[in-house]
Amino acid sequence: MSGVRAVRISIESACEKQVQEVGLDGTETYLQPLSMSQNLARLAQRIDFSQGSGSEEEEAAGAEGDAQDWAGAGSSADQDDEEGLVKFQPSLWPWDSVRNNLRSALTEMCVLYDVLSIVRDKKFMTLDPVSQDALPPKQNPQTLQLISKKKSLAGAAQILLKGAERLTKSVTENQENKLQRDFNSELLRLRQHWKLRKVGDKILGDLSYRSAGSLFPHHGTFEVIKNTDIDLDKKIPEDYCPLDVQIPSDLEGSAYIKVSIQKQAPDIGDLGTVNLFKRPLPKSKPGSPHWQTKLEAAQNVLLCKEIFAQLSREAVQIKSQIPHIVVKNQIISQPFPSLQLLISLCHSSNDKKSQKSATEKPSPEDHLYVLEHNLHLLIREFHKQTLSSIVMPHPASAPFGHKRMRLSGPQAFDKNEINSLQSSEGLLEKIIKQAKHIFLRSRTAATIDSLASRIEDPQIQAHWSNINDVYESSVKVLITSQGYEQICKSIQLQLNIGVEQIRVVHRDGRVITLSHQEQELQDFLLSQMSQHQV
Repeated sequence: MSGVRAVRISIESACEKQVQEVGLDGTETYLQPLSMSQNLARLAQRIDFSQGSGSEEEEAAGAEGDAQDWAGAGSSADQDDEEGLVKFQPSLWPWDSVRNNLRSALTEMCVLYDVLSIVRDKKFMTLDPVSQDALPPKQNPQTLQLISKKKSLAGAAQILLKGAERLTKSVTENQENKLQRDFNSELLRLRQHWKLRKVGDKILGDLSYRSAGSLFPHHGTFEVIKNTDIDLDKKIPEDYCPLDVQIPSDLEGSAYIKVSIQKQAPDIGDLGTVNLFKRPLPKSKPGSPHWQTKLEAAQNVLLCKEIFAQLSREAVQIKSQIPHIVVKNQIISQPFPSLQLLISLCHSSNDKKSQKSATEKPSPEDHLYVLEHNLHLLIREFHKQTLSSIVMPHPASAPFGHKRMRLSGPQAFDKNEINSLQSSEGLLEKIIKQAKHIFLRSRTAATIDSLASRIEDPQIQAHWSNINDVYESSVKVLITSQGYEQICKSIQLQLNIGVEQIRVVHRDGRVITLSHQEQELQDFLLSQMSQHQV
């Protein structure tokens, strides 16, 4: 280290002075720094001698005594005035507070010394332990032990009660947080299946088929609410759901379209809004939330109302030989003489009145489920056509419409061809055609069965085709004799059942057209059976 040169370090005090005032002309007035004695006095005044001992009254009394000593002897009035001035003036001496605290500490030490000296001599004062009360004669050690155990158990019970209260509070808070989380998770599941939007502080959903091409004016809006009908103190049921939906009152319950073919009633004046609902309410699938079943039922009601509104509109607009009748929730049409087609909107709400009326008036089950299913298919096809005509791309320089309609000018279509392009059947016309075909097919089957049961020889057999169209069905009729099927030739007939007529195709290729009359078909089959020879 001797080889290393020493480094000189200069230690200087801060020369910067605090600025007391800045004049208007920019001159600064500085405060003179404290001297060493003043600095020592300022540091001594920071010492807190009253920490942990000494009361405010003693400090006040000591301050008054010191003030009297410093002020000197005088008259009582002058002393009071001077005491008042001293209270509001700063200390006259820098070491005044230090002197006062040291004096009070000396006084306390002197008092303590006097007490200890008196106790030590035991002449004027003695220190004896506190005497305990004698035990009553009735109390024995077992009683004391029982009392001590009771006190111990009471203390333990109090601790357990406090812990139970804390656990109850924590469980309640956890349940509230869980319910909040469950509401958010259920809302996420609901959003995966239905369209939702937030309007203000409400969450609204859409039940309508507008996104699929529907033009029904019903808004179909439901509201998502939080289910608060639960008491957190009681046990939460298993089927509890923190989310609930509020649907419009006109979409509550269940609905379906009833299609039936009946004999013509002599008077239609008695027809009206009849509760024809006989189906049980839809049950929720296992594992699916209750709001899903509720929304599906409401959407089905909305779709049934749209189908019935479309059918009613077409029934009024279509001009036919026999006009269609719309009476409240029923549409009456006459496909064949002495027959009528009834299309009814059956809507059942969840109230007790509708359930009572449904049980009081039972009616025979003549509902054609096939036509109801076809109505749903037709309305969905109508939605698809509406959506495709709006969304699908079209040429910018040509009008909307069918492609062949745009070619009608260059290809010089006549009036009949243009009318064939413009004519489009509605839901009511299509369902009437299907109802005609179903009725004609059932009448044909009944006629063949009646002949087969009535006439034993020759025998008549019918083989119905499994692959049919909604407007056409086929059946193969064989006329044979029992025991001679392999020897003699059988008569084979192919019946093609259409909408209003039946086409009969012989084995040799001849074609005969029959009307919808039952007697005409029966006479034709009897003539064929009479020609059969063994």
